[in-house]
Amino acid sequence: MQTSFSWRATKPLRDLGGLYHKYIKKCSRMDLLPIHELELMTRNNKVVWVSRGGDPQFLLTPINPAVLRQGGWFSLEYDFSATQAVDQCLYIDYGDGFQADIVWARHVEKSGHQSLVIYLPMGTQALRLDPMTRPGEFRLEDPVLKKIETPQIPHPWSGLDGYLKCCEGCEFTLAAAQQLERRLEGEFHWRSHGTDPAFVVRHRRGRVIEPGWCRIEFVLSGEYQHQVAKLYIDHGEGFSETHAYPIPFQSGKLATRVIQLERSIVNIRFDPWEREGSFRLERLCIDNVDAEEAWDAIAGRLVETAPEYMDLKKAEVLAGVGRSAPETDEGDGTAKKAELADAEDDAARETRLLEEYAETFIVNEAELSYQKWIDEVEVNGLPSSETIRSYLEGLESPALISVLVPVYNTDETLLKACIDSVIAQSYPHWELCLVDDASPSPHVEKVLRHYASKDKRVKIHFRPDNGHISKTTNDALSMATGDYLALLDHDDELARDALYFIAKELEKNPDAQLIYSDEDKIDVQGMRCEPHFKPDWNIDLLYSQNYVSHLGVYRRSLIEKIGGFRVGVEGSQDYDLVLRCIPHLTAGSISHVPRVLYHWRAIEGSTALAEEGKDYTTSAGVKALKDHIEGIADGRAIVEQGIVGNTYRVRWPIPEPAPLVSMLIPTRDKKDVTELAVRSILEKSRYTDYEIILLDNGSVEPETHEFFEKIQAEDSRVSVLRYDHPFNYSAINNFGAEHAKGSIIGLVNNDVEVINGDWLREMVSHACREDVGCVGAKLYYGNDTIQHAGVIVGLGGVAGHSHKHFPRESGGYFNRLKVVQSVSAVTAACLLVRKSVYEEVGGLNEQDLKVAFNDVDFCLKVLDAGYRNIWTPYAELYHHESISRGAEDNPEKVARFNTEIDYMQKAWGKIIEHDPSYSPCLTRSREDFSIGGR
Repeated sequence: MQTSFSWRATKPLRDLGGLYHKYIKKCSRMDLLPIHELELMTRNNKVVWVSRGGDPQFLLTPINPAVLRQGGWFSLEYDFSATQAVDQCLYIDYGDGFQADIVWARHVEKSGHQSLVIYLPMGTQALRLDPMTRPGEFRLEDPVLKKIETPQIPHPWSGLDGYLKCCEGCEFTLAAAQQLERRLEGEFHWRSHGTDPAFVVRHRRGRVIEPGWCRIEFVLSGEYQHQVAKLYIDHGEGFSETHAYPIPFQSGKLATRVIQLERSIVNIRFDPWEREGSFRLERLCIDNVDAEEAWDAIAGRLVETAPEYMDLKKAEVLAGVGRSAPETDEGDGTAKKAELADAEDDAARETRLLEEYAETFIVNEAELSYQKWIDEVEVNGLPSSETIRSYLEGLESPALISVLVPVYNTDETLLKACIDSVIAQSYPHWELCLVDDASPSPHVEKVLRHYASKDKRVKIHFRPDNGHISKTTNDALSMATGDYLALLDHDDELARDALYFIAKELEKNPDAQLIYSDEDKIDVQGMRCEPHFKPDWNIDLLYSQNYVSHLGVYRRSLIEKIGGFRVGVEGSQDYDLVLRCIPHLTAGSISHVPRVLYHWRAIEGSTALAEEGKDYTTSAGVKALKDHIEGIADGRAIVEQGIVGNTYRVRWPIPEPAPLVSMLIPTRDKKDVTELAVRSILEKSRYTDYEIILLDNGSVEPETHEFFEKIQAEDSRVSVLRYDHPFNYSAINNFGAEHAKGSIIGLVNNDVEVINGDWLREMVSHACREDVGCVGAKLYYGNDTIQHAGVIVGLGGVAGHSHKHFPRESGGYFNRLKVVQSVSAVTAACLLVRKSVYEEVGGLNEQDLKVAFNDVDFCLKVLDAGYRNIWTPYAELYHHESISRGAEDNPEKVARFNTEIDYMQKAWGKIIEHDPSYSPCLTRSREDFSIGGR
């Protein structure tokens, strides 16, 4: 363009104009030179720019290039208009080309006149403006670079790296050292524009951090849910990874770490994360602490996060460490002698604990944020064009998939994006059935007719009157000729390879009647977020929430058999559909594709954006579930709304007469603990048909025996059986089961405490269901955080507790902490099972699993026998964990524990590899349902 004849011929005129603007108006017009992914087109007699990709670029060339070389403060102004908000970036070339870390980014919400205040040093070579970060149309006119006076207050977009801003309530000043800039939207917001953003941290009051122990605490809220910050300490040699301390954090949650400083600090650097994005740093505190406080924090984190310490108390972790060691029964002289003799061992133990503590802050590279997961994990699982071409060429009779889309008054842009997502499918054997439900907006018909004229696979129909979504979808069903039906909402999108993966699953399982996939959301900026990585078929979870949802693909003959979509359950018509399909399905006819194949549009008023977005959906869901349950429970079950919106609860009936529950409680001494458990059961349980069998494994304390006699005299439902053999949890409970009178066995620890009075009735109601095996409860630590919410097999190599340490009121991953669901295993700290099932699978394994994993093994045997294991949040107890049992701290116990791990991995290797109640896309090293690799 710059070498064209017209460009060269008009150069003298441009030079004159440039001199006029430079010396008279103190500004310079800018030429727009499209250099990447940009094209000039005419739309409705107006000239517009079209971005053809995600990285459109203009070179901004002043009429007189000398203006750039003057240096100083400037205002870059231009008129801009687009249909949606955009992100723009201005790149500066200081002589080394355009660099990724020399950029000023801004979010343009509204069309109109734009002004960007910047400081350009002398010798600036060039400017580059990236007008948006996605394909689209826009107008950009009259760019001008104006020289301005030095602003009194540095503008947030000025590019001053040293611009300082304090955190609210913080004793530090933050200097944005690199790749950071203030945002316009809020006083305490920042934006990183590279992968190595950093603050230099300085005390506001001139204080210094002394050598010794120090603690850093911060709260950072940002665009990404889980990230890693890093603290660098400079002792005089500069910042380096040698003295770098990573700190994983969750957005909006307090993160903390203690470190030991051997020398004085010269400088502190804080890296908020290692990616581009916006965030709010709400709290930052770095200060000295004493050794006792530091070791307490270390022990607390090890107990919470390190598997080998999770069954210990903090005092047991710190045995032999400084003043934190637990008290001994020996005299002072003996204790002091032992302390001196073990001094070398104590030092080594401290070193090891510090190393293990540091390891808890190292985040596995596979556990990524969702955007990074998309870029680095998902993309590697997508088929290449050659793979797809080869697959299609090998198909003898490809399955035709009919995509049903009911349409009503959809935003034009979103409707086009929805249809385009089908047309762009890599699997071409589809038909798109679009039915308009009498939309008042005229653009809907225009759009549908346009696409139908372009592609014969697109079928359209216009209803004469509005009938709502069920009738509209049935009209689409009547147009379908495919063997399979895929359901797509009018403002959502399919992933490019969605139908390809469905076709591959049909090839793998030709008997499939129902196929469902994982899903995520698209926010108002077009970013993918909130992935829902689902379990395999889980009917109890389905009774609690419609987790199947999207993408749902059904065999057409099945939908026709049940009469299509039902009128009267609009808002939950998809949920009603899958519930009415259940009687015609077997486990083998249901397939789960663990890939994100569907993108919900998260817009105002949609269920994708908020559970409260459509209140009527919950009511419709209750009706759908009630109608289904009445057909299988003879009307004796009660269906009601769950704890949160769009969840449900089924209260299953208990037979008459009510079954007797035999609660087996192994114990040894610790009278106070056992008494708390027993009395809480006796005093709080509203279900009264039970017996309590205390299995005494060698108690020697007189007060314990006194309690045994007293409690038996007080309540005839309590009895004590003596088990005078070495501790073997499996054998003790098997012994108790032999003496149990009840038809239901309850495995209960002696360190639980009942919270809600309906706990036992809830568990019994599930245990009486003929297809259910084990039933587990929701257990809390004494600090009201989750101890047990079901067991995930495979975590940590064998098994781990779901949502461990989550707050009591947390909903968990997609409300899994609030709903009944099938799980592979539950803990025997509170487990109910019919005695017939217990005996059918041979009880607990007292030969191979004397202490650990016997409950997981038992549950897996029950699962293998064809039963489902259930976890319910409606049975709540405290679990003051493992108080009466010693720590796993000697070589003999460690060897036994390792042997039990080996046994589990050999016996249950397949399910350890993939727990069907969990997703392969989620982490296998933590218990928080965070994203992992696959």
